[in-house]
Amino acid sequence: MPTSFSTALSGLNAHAAAIDVIGNNLANLNTTGYKANVASFRDLVAQSLGAGAGSTEVGLGTAPTRVTRQFRQGAIQTSGGSMDAAMQGDGFFIVRDAGQNSRLYTRAGNFNVDATGNLVSGTGERVQGWSERNGTLDTTGLISDIVLPIGALQAAAATTSFTVDANLNAAAQAGDSFSAPIETFDSLGVGHILTLTMTRAATPNEWDYEVTIPGAEVGSPNPTVTVFTSTTPLTFSTQGRLTAPAANVAGISVTGLASGAADLGITWELYAPDGTPRVTQFARPSAVSANSQNGTAAAQLVKVAMANDGKIVAQFSSGAQRTVAQLAVAAIRNPHSLAAVGNNNFLLGPETALPAIGLADTGGRGKVQGGALESSTVDIAQEFTNLIIMQRGYQANSRVITTTDELSQETINLKR
Repeated sequence: MPTSFSTALSGLNAHAAAIDVIGNNLANLNTTGYKANVASFRDLVAQSLGAGAGSTEVGLGTAPTRVTRQFRQGAIQTSGGSMDAAMQGDGFFIVRDAGQNSRLYTRAGNFNVDATGNLVSGTGERVQGWSERNGTLDTTGLISDIVLPIGALQAAAATTSFTVDANLNAAAQAGDSFSAPIETFDSLGVGHILTLTMTRAATPNEWDYEVTIPGAEVGSPNPTVTVFTSTTPLTFSTQGRLTAPAANVAGISVTGLASGAADLGITWELYAPDGTPRVTQFARPSAVSANSQNGTAAAQLVKVAMANDGKIVAQFSSGAQRTVAQLAVAAIRNPHSLAAVGNNNFLLGPETALPAIGLADTGGRGKVQGGALESSTVDIAQEFTNLIIMQRGYQANSRVITTTDELSQETINLKR
C-alpha cells in the first residue's frame, strides 16, 4: 500500500484534532479566566529513497497534534460580585478540592462565601490564603482555607487619645472661654461626652484648660465633674504658634464610670505626627475645624468585600473597616506544563516548577484587582480564521487519499 495513504491519514487526524481544539476554545469564549489552546503540528521522521547524491527524502506525515495552552493576559472587566478578584500579570489563585484534598491553581476569581463562612470558587473549591486569628492577620505562616467572620461583632475599643484642630481668638479678653465637646467610648462601648474648655488667662497669649464629664456618668450628683485641670497653660508665640506644653497632654483620667467599664486614661494629642501644633491663636473667632478620637463602640458586621491586592475587608456598622483575610498567589515559572482538570482549575504536572506562594504584587507575582474578573483569552476572529485554515487542510489531505486510491486502481487495472 502506498505510504501516501498513511501520510494523508495522519494529516486528516491532525487537522480533525486541531478543529476539536478550536471548537473547545469557542465553547469557552465566555469562561472566566480561560486560556486559549493552540494546536501545533510536527512532521514525522522522513524515509530515504535511494542512496548517494540522487537520494530523495519523503516524509511520513504529521505526528499527533500537540496542544499548548497560551497563558496570555485576559481583559480585566469590572463585575458586580463583591468577592470577585482578577489577576493582572503572572500568578494563580490557589484552591483546595475538599473531596480529593488536593491543591489546585486557577485564574478564575469568581469567588463567593458558603454557609459556614468559607471562601469558595464558583465550583465549590476552597480558596487558600490567610485568615484573621484572634484579631491578628499573619501572612507569614502556612496558607489554609480562608474563613470569613460571618455575623461577627467588632469588640468595643476604649478611647485612649483624642485630637482637636482649633483656633483660639487672639482678641479674646481675660476670662473669655471656648468649649469643644469630644465623644469618647469606654471599654464596654458606652459613649461619653467630654468637654474641653479653654479659658483666656490674664497673661497674654496664655489659655488655661480643663476637661469635664456629666456627673451622672461617674455617679456624681453634680451636673458636671472636672476630670482634668491644666498645670501648664497653652502658650502661644507672638506669631500665634503653640509653644507650650511642648508635648501631648497625658493623664486625663475618668474613674468610677457608672456603666461599669474600666477607667479611662486619655491623652490629648496637641501635635500632629510631624510635630505641627494642632491649636493656633489668631485674631479670628474661636472654632474647631476637626477632631478625632480612637475609641469605637461595639459594631455588627455589615459587609465583607474583596479589595485590591487580594485583601478581604470587613465593614462594620460603626463605619470601621478591618482586613480580615488575604488571598495567596502562586507564581509558576512554566505554567504551560500545568495539567487542566476542569472547572477552570489546573494541577501541577510532572515538569511543573515548584510554585512560589506569597502576597500579590510581590516576588514577581501579579496584582489582584477586587470587584473584577479576567475574561477568556479566546479571540473569536482568530479562531474562525484558524477554523477555515484547518478545514482546508483536512480537505487537502482527503484529496490525497482520493488521488492515491485512483492511482492504486489504475495499477490494478494494468493486468487487464
